Amino acid sequence: MNAATGRSSGPADAGSGPVRDRRPGQERRPGQDPAGGGARPRLLVLRALGLGDLLAGVPALRALRRAHPGHELVLATPAELAPVVAATGAVDRLLPASAPGRAVPRTLDWTGPPPDVAVDLHGNGPPSHRLLARLRPLKLLAFAHPETPEVDGPPWYAEEHERDRWCRLLRAYGIDADPADLRLPRPGTPSPAPGAAVLHPGAGAPSRCWPVERFAAVAGALRARGHRVVVTGGADEGDLVARLAKLARLPDTDVFGGGLPLDRLSALVAGAGVVVSGDTGIAHLAVAHATPSVTLFGPVPPSRWGPPDHPRHRALWHPGPDGDPHGQATDPALLRIGIGDVLAALDAPGVLEEAP
Repeated sequence: MNAATGRSSGPADAGSGPVRDRRPGQERRPGQDPAGGGARPRLLVLRALGLGDLLAGVPALRALRRAHPGHELVLATPAELAPVVAATGAVDRLLPASAPGRAVPRTLDWTGPPPDVAVDLHGNGPPSHRLLARLRPLKLLAFAHPETPEVDGPPWYAEEHERDRWCRLLRAYGIDADPADLRLPRPGTPSPAPGAAVLHPGAGAPSRCWPVERFAAVAGALRARGHRVVVTGGADEGDLVARLAKLARLPDTDVFGGGLPLDRLSALVAGAGVVVSGDTGIAHLAVAHATPSVTLFGPVPPSRWGPPDHPRHRALWHPGPDGDPHGQATDPALLRIGIGDVLAALDAPGVLEEAP
């Protein structure tokens, strides 16, 4: 999971026809070069977050692409997400942008005239409102925030599902958007472990990490049934991956620690038999590639970040009060999910086929 609450959005300006530039005394139509040329209009989208955030924003990106077919669509997002950005088919150019702790970047390396349209898909403001406003876009689409009263966008609802949230934002500006439009094409890179059960014990914060001993028990049960089990982890999760591999007695060939390149990770997930993980980016990647998945939720419920309602995707959640998605200890809601819960989900119709 990649929480967007507390992030930022941008000023909104609906309507058609000529749009007044925010620079005093100047006026032009969208896409018209201020020097009188015919440069292609540019649409800037800010979503400088992680893999799961990007994938949850794919329906909105595609909606913007359809609504502005003549614009150059520029996405401000981390450079390492380039393979997934390209796979969306919606983005013309990636503008590298990120900040420590998933904060709003201080600046954007934007050159040339102001954007004709800027769209804040980063959060609810106000820092990202102001970041985009400094570029003086002709039109800025974002959720409303009391600290940026010049933004006349729709209200922000904290309990809303992330995919629905951004589609609702665009619909408020007359842009049709379908939250279900999130599939990615199959990668051209072959899978390093076709048909394997992929276990991913890590997440963006300890509060979203199910105990590694329980992952090891699931791995053992799957191997006993004849399934190949591989384990993956991020660049800073080498120790966690190594511990799971040792507990589960996995061969070195089935351990993908240290952060697979994103194209290889996509290929692994697309060709997997099932993905078992917490609420983190790889779960969204499984959804994007229609790979069966079992996702363990806590401290945030699946109603905000869960997969679409489909038999191949199982979201495990024991209701309780919301916790801290960035906390330093495993959330109690996640601890309430037992090994038997995960194995039962794997046995559900449509999830994991029998081993050959």
